[in-house]
Amino acid sequence: MTFNEINNQVKTNPDIYGWTNSGVRYSEFEDPKKALHQVAHHELLASAIVVKKGHEINPDFQIGCMCSFIPYYAYSMNPEDVMTAHKSMHERFYFMDVHARGHYGAYAKKIWERENNAPVMESGDEQILSEGTVDYIGFSYYMSHAVKADAVLEGDENADGRSIHTVRNTYLKASDWGWQIDPTGLRYALNLMYERYEKPLFIVENGFGAIDVLNEDGSCDDNYRIEYLKAHIEEMKKAVEYDGVDLMGYTPWGCIDVVSFTTGKLRKRYGFIYVDKNDDGTGSGKRYKKKSFEWYKNVIATNGESL
Repeated sequence: MTFNEINNQVKTNPDIYGWTNSGVRYSEFEDPKKALHQVAHHELLASAIVVKKGHEINPDFQIGCMCSFIPYYAYSMNPEDVMTAHKSMHERFYFMDVHARGHYGAYAKKIWERENNAPVMESGDEQILSEGTVDYIGFSYYMSHAVKADAVLEGDENADGRSIHTVRNTYLKASDWGWQIDPTGLRYALNLMYERYEKPLFIVENGFGAIDVLNEDGSCDDNYRIEYLKAHIEEMKKAVEYDGVDLMGYTPWGCIDVVSFTTGKLRKRYGFIYVDKNDDGTGSGKRYKKKSFEWYKNVIATNGESL
């Protein structure tokens, strides 16, 4: 895969996304969105060049992209909400469309036109993009979002603050960090991408961040993580066996507790292995298998037959 979660940087503020994706602080530019479009264009060109050269080295190489994918739902049957969800999905497809189709979508060009922030393109760039489409689409999936056309960030008890239109989905539960738990959303995402691109898919991140508690005997009863992963794997199986999605594989995030890049803390734990370290750096650093460790070990051994 050429770039990791390349589309996270569509959120130009705070700087952490542009910095971790591209080494760029968009806040330093007079027009952060224009800078984003230029940086993204260069990265998409680089990806296309790598794909083409990789195939020249070995035609059997499978070279893909990697995007974060959080589908948007309409908050209600109100046509304005439905249209808001549709338009919001353009943000999700912007990078994937170029990776998989080899050109920018018409909606992207209209955004550039309206906002006067089109990237500068050199002669031959469009040909490079068209000749370097990926073989498969890798993506991360953790949650879904719901959008409401007339959401107001202040004063709306359902607003969750993730965007100007995003509100809490009252049909779903959420993690300690407000990430909505939506296994069916994974099946929906798989169908959405496969029907749009007709390329194999690869789930390379899916997991549950939580405040895990280490027991005195070194055990950790993270049944909530097992429940989350089990439900998502079941929906993944439906997408393959019932819907006909071509899925290459599934890898969860992650194997071991690490510092969360968005929070800078260890308290938000995803791993099957507990690391005895705290946010302030204290702790022994010892590793302990959580309950989910043996469970997922068996999932692998049975190729998902035993959940």
